[in-house]
Amino acid sequence: MTSNAPPGARDTGPAPGSLPGRASGAYDAVVLAGGGARRLGGADKPAVRVGGRALLDRVLAACAAARTTVVVADPRPTVRPVRWTREDPPGAGPLAALGAGLRHTTAERVVVLSADLPFLAADTVGQLLAALGDSGTEGALLTDADGRDQPLVAAYRTAALRRELAALGGERGGLTGLPLRRLTAGLDLTRVPDPVASFDCDTWDDIATARARIREHGHVLDEWITAVKDELGIDLDVDIRLLLDLARDAAHGVDRPAAPLTTFLVGYAAARAQGGPEAVAEAARKAAALAARWAEERTDGQADVAPDATPDTRPDAG
Repeated sequence: MTSNAPPGARDTGPAPGSLPGRASGAYDAVVLAGGGARRLGGADKPAVRVGGRALLDRVLAACAAARTTVVVADPRPTVRPVRWTREDPPGAGPLAALGAGLRHTTAERVVVLSADLPFLAADTVGQLLAALGDSGTEGALLTDADGRDQPLVAAYRTAALRRELAALGGERGGLTGLPLRRLTAGLDLTRVPDPVASFDCDTWDDIATARARIREHGHVLDEWITAVKDELGIDLDVDIRLLLDLARDAAHGVDRPAAPLTTFLVGYAAARAQGGPEAVAEAARKAAALAARWAEERTDGQADVAPDATPDTRPDAG
């Protein structure tokens, strides 16, 4: 984990990797992470871990393709570099926080997210952006299992947000304390139902539910691999089934401890070759072929000896 701003910093410069200009398909992200978490007893909600990863880091991973990511909160260590800012005064509410974040965006589209979405994924962000483009509306937001709008899991046209925030601020003399519905009421929106990705963690019961779900059989492996890659700073997509098949072949054809050692060596070989998923696949193919040869020798019932060898010429002859 890397710290991206010194303690006490407010507005920092553009995050490393931010791209100037208006690249095709570019978007910025604003993540609101400075709430009081009253229903969690004032706990530091963005730092609460689900599946070994902080909630904020899980959200940042989902919007990693953003050109610039602005987090509205006090700076803290995060899984990737971001730009930090804070609403004035701190705790002035979501609209004030959103306004503070938007000041540091330049893309024509912005994804707005809360920092407590354990099941948000990059695919969902992509779906929101696609829905925004296809519909021609001013925003595309998720709805939850009860059909309620989730304006903090959404993609918007930046100009429309700025227009509405300016209008609300002018009417009320500022944005402090205004609810999100005052913003969305003035926007032309399209809705994308997704009860899983829209699930947020407001209570400790929600945290417990999220932690239990990722340990279910259909989720635990992908969650674990993602957590390990984040912890080790690895940005590499590999064929998990390929590696599992290799581990099985090594365990059955050679010896059970050969499975983890073989997969480790495959990863090491791919890293030395400075390759990506293709290098992993090639190393795994070679190791699987070797394991198959070992299995054949063990099951063919014949000694490792030339057909015309005599007892006196065998390697283990006494």
